[in-house]
Amino acid sequence: MTMKVSKIVLILMLCGISVVATGCASESDSASVSEDLVVTVQRGDLTIDIAASGNLALSVMEDLAFEISGTVEEILVEEGDSVEKGQLLAKLDTSEWEKELTKLELDLLQAEINLENAELSLEKAEEETSTSITGDIVVKNTDPREIDIKELQVELAESRSEDALEALTEALEASPEIVAPFDGFVTKVNVDGGDEVKKGTVAAVIADPNKFEADILVSEMDIMQVKLGGEAWVQVDAMQGMSLPAKVAHISPTATIQQGVVNYNVKVEVESLEEIMQEQQQARQEVMEEVTQGELPERLRQAIEEGQMTQEEAEAMMERMQQAQGGRQVQVPTAIPENFQLREGLTVTVSIIVDEREDVLLVPNGAITTQRGQTYVQVLSPDGTIEERAITTGISDWQYTEVTDGLSEGEEVVVPQGTATTTTTPEQQGPPGRIMIPGMGKPR
Repeated sequence: MTMKVSKIVLILMLCGISVVATGCASESDSASVSEDLVVTVQRGDLTIDIAASGNLALSVMEDLAFEISGTVEEILVEEGDSVEKGQLLAKLDTSEWEKELTKLELDLLQAEINLENAELSLEKAEEETSTSITGDIVVKNTDPREIDIKELQVELAESRSEDALEALTEALEASPEIVAPFDGFVTKVNVDGGDEVKKGTVAAVIADPNKFEADILVSEMDIMQVKLGGEAWVQVDAMQGMSLPAKVAHISPTATIQQGVVNYNVKVEVESLEEIMQEQQQARQEVMEEVTQGELPERLRQAIEEGQMTQEEAEAMMERMQQAQGGRQVQVPTAIPENFQLREGLTVTVSIIVDEREDVLLVPNGAITTQRGQTYVQVLSPDGTIEERAITTGISDWQYTEVTDGLSEGEEVVVPQGTATTTTTPEQQGPPGRIMIPGMGKPR
């Protein structure tokens, strides 16, 4: 989420006040009407997304298996325990393992002796002459087949020596202990002390509590708009007002067809909670440093320039912040509580962003008509007359449409009776939990 929006959110939470963003509709426009609505064309942000429900799942889990066979001596954790990287979780009785190491060492020694003997035998057979006791040189006629046999014996001895060395090395590298490969928590324990286990038996399963994913189904009409690595947001249904940033991690190449309906499985990975908390902490510190120095935070100055609040309102907010600080470090509330913990299985609503525009002209969809391929709106002139004007449009959601040509900011358009009874400003519209402030964009 962008730092500038984080600062505004923190300031608002600190002071215990709320700011209602202004948009395309006035207060009178938000009420039910029995006559045509008149809406002022203003700038705002427009986001097109694909939303679907799913459930959270842990994305980083690892089976921890014994590397050798033996008897379980001790299990040091239980299901649900938190563990740190390198922490001992389970171990085997090492008596049998030590015996095995001794045997492998002896096997290697014997293999090396056999190799040496084979090499000496080959060298002796290959000698063409020898010296007798009397000093005479005797020429030997060695059978070539005997030489071939002894060469094969050397090759066999070399292979057995290499195998013995590899077996000993593998045994020395294996461990009778299981340690945690990363910080996390134990999700399952499969063995007890005294159990006889084989090599590869899974003793426990651990997971990273900060990394989650969610699977959703996307229809065949929308799947072409979803891109790998694309931006997404995950709204936890049990935590209203909280949206977590995510990325599209996988798009299934095959369809899931149920009763003739074609969908594709899409997996999104939620950004690590640790990273989100670090971003929030940094934003808090920057805002509070400005407050401590008696400076008006930059985001408040920008809010004044854009007409979101007056100079007097900003100064009053600044004064309340300084009083709250009282010369000490203030524990500023965060969008995500510090003790917040996601849990596997929680129901979530995933919104995958497929297109977005920032600071563009927006008009309600109800104000637009289309005739013979041309788009029109009814513009209310200052003298009270209504002009039908052709416009060029961009992207559109269920409520607003981007206007790229044909209208200017501040002009008024008519929403014919019956096309809409209520309007919501573009900044108020969007996936749950996103705070939209004019000119600020959406949080990242």
